[in-house]
Amino acid sequence: MQSPPTPSPAGRFSWASRNFRIQTAATVISGLGNAGAPIATAFAILDGGGSTADVGYVTAARLLPTVLLLIIGGALADRLPRHHVMVGANLFSAVSQGALAALVLAGEPTLWQLMLFSAGAGAGYAFYSPASGGMILESVTPEHAARAFSVYRMGFNGAQIGGAALGGALTAAVGPGWVLALDAACFLAAAALRFLLEPQAPTAPAEAPAAGGGMLRDLREGWHEFASRRWLWVIVLQFSVLVACVGAVEAVYGPAVAKDRLGGARDWGLAMAAYGVGLVATGVLMARWQPRRILLVGNWGVFLFGVPALALAVSAPLPVLCAAMFLSGVGVTVFGVNWMIALQQEIPAEAFSRVAAYDELGSLSLAPLGTALAGPAADLLGLSGALWSCAVISLVLSVAVLLEPQVRRLSRRPADHPADTLPEPAPTH
Repeated sequence: MQSPPTPSPAGRFSWASRNFRIQTAATVISGLGNAGAPIATAFAILDGGGSTADVGYVTAARLLPTVLLLIIGGALADRLPRHHVMVGANLFSAVSQGALAALVLAGEPTLWQLMLFSAGAGAGYAFYSPASGGMILESVTPEHAARAFSVYRMGFNGAQIGGAALGGALTAAVGPGWVLALDAACFLAAAALRFLLEPQAPTAPAEAPAAGGGMLRDLREGWHEFASRRWLWVIVLQFSVLVACVGAVEAVYGPAVAKDRLGGARDWGLAMAAYGVGLVATGVLMARWQPRRILLVGNWGVFLFGVPALALAVSAPLPVLCAAMFLSGVGVTVFGVNWMIALQQEIPAEAFSRVAAYDELGSLSLAPLGTALAGPAADLLGLSGALWSCAVISLVLSVAVLLEPQVRRLSRRPADHPADTLPEPAPTH
């Protein structure tokens, strides 16, 4: 049984607990730095004479430890106080990004150094992310879930707008090293805020992990919760390929096109800021809109994920590219809010972080390979050909996932319905 969230003062946001407000504020702060860091890293490589392939290798080095460590992070987040896990992960990421900033500021870092410290940031994220999702889950009541997830994403996405625009402008004005230093400082500030979170027991004593069960047992139980829901693993399979394509576009191809055909880091920062505007603007809508078929509606948003690849492939001018990035942000929020609602209503709270870890592990499983191969793919197909391929793959996946009946039919349930009760299997004919 979940401990009741500490209530907030009466008013418009009376539903928002103290933990929710602190976690949201910390996410905004860390998001400001994180939004600019990929832009800074990409242009540190390109401005130093590196290739598109080098950008892909560094991005893959960041993603690989995330993939390898996510399930361990999820198991720890369901066993230990989640705010402690997040604080430790934020501090580790601050050290890693600080070291990367120092290398870039000191001169021209080698490729292996960039890969090493980028991997450190990826490892920190692997422990932070599952704990973060669990903390938000337990900090609000089910009847306010849609509003809470929308407000939380608006805060995070608002940071993406400011962070991307600021990161692009600072990268162009003072260099990428200072943007990476800002990212490290934001991680430190977020860790300090999360230290103030109140611990809340996610389970009743009877539901606590069995003595001597160990982490392997926790992981097996989490896998059972994940694998027993077909709608869940079908969408994760979809995202395993989709995230690889989107990651290649945003981390590798986008900066390369901006450097060659647009105004460099400043223009790519503006495009990423437009993406953030789409995220935030749609968050306002999702705070009020409560569609019944949550996964069906969420997947309509996925159809927009490939629009930026199309704009980049046809060498669209900056205003058109910004519009494409805006639409992509709309799609991400429509999917993301509905996805979190589906997880909250279908996954038992005591297993949430482990299931979230399996979700993210599967979704990111091909991302390191996708970014590592982005450069060679561009050499083979040409930059426009690689971008067209990403756009077509995104569209095909968005259609294919709708063949699964559970994805089309999973419906929002009343707030008082038990969250750990499985729905009746959706008919398959």
